[in-house]
Amino acid sequence: MSVSYQLVIDCASPGLLARFWAEALRYVIAPPPAGHDSWDDFYRSVGVPEEELGDGPDRIEDPHGEGPAIWFQVVPERKTIKNRIHLDVNVGGGRAVPLATRRDRVEAEASRLVALGATRLRTVGGEGLDHHAVAMSDPEGNEFDVF
Repeated sequence: MSVSYQLVIDCASPGLLARFWAEALRYVIAPPPAGHDSWDDFYRSVGVPEEELGDGPDRIEDPHGEGPAIWFQVVPERKTIKNRIHLDVNVGGGRAVPLATRRDRVEAEASRLVALGATRLRTVGGEGLDHHAVAMSDPEGNEFDVF
């Protein structure tokens, strides 16, 4: 039997990343628990110190309940090395879709994400390969791929 989970991303600015990733993944900002005006209000109620609170919403969820919840957790240190785990944003449609169509979809999504604050790092694919992806980073430098 599988277990449920949430993905936790360490960061300096949870509000920034929550808003970016909500748009990127077409998720929504998760509402705070019942009886609380905000997540920070809830955290205070359970004793989290002020210096560990973020700068706005820090949780997102799939509006359809299919994908995992994501929590952006404040940590004091900045990212200094390459991610050991990353997200793949799948927009191409899979191998049954012609490469030219997948390429157009990936490029359109990469452009949309750049407009939201992502940085395009490189294109992955090329002549003779049945693959097209764009390596990117989010506003705090966390790497992810669009394919």
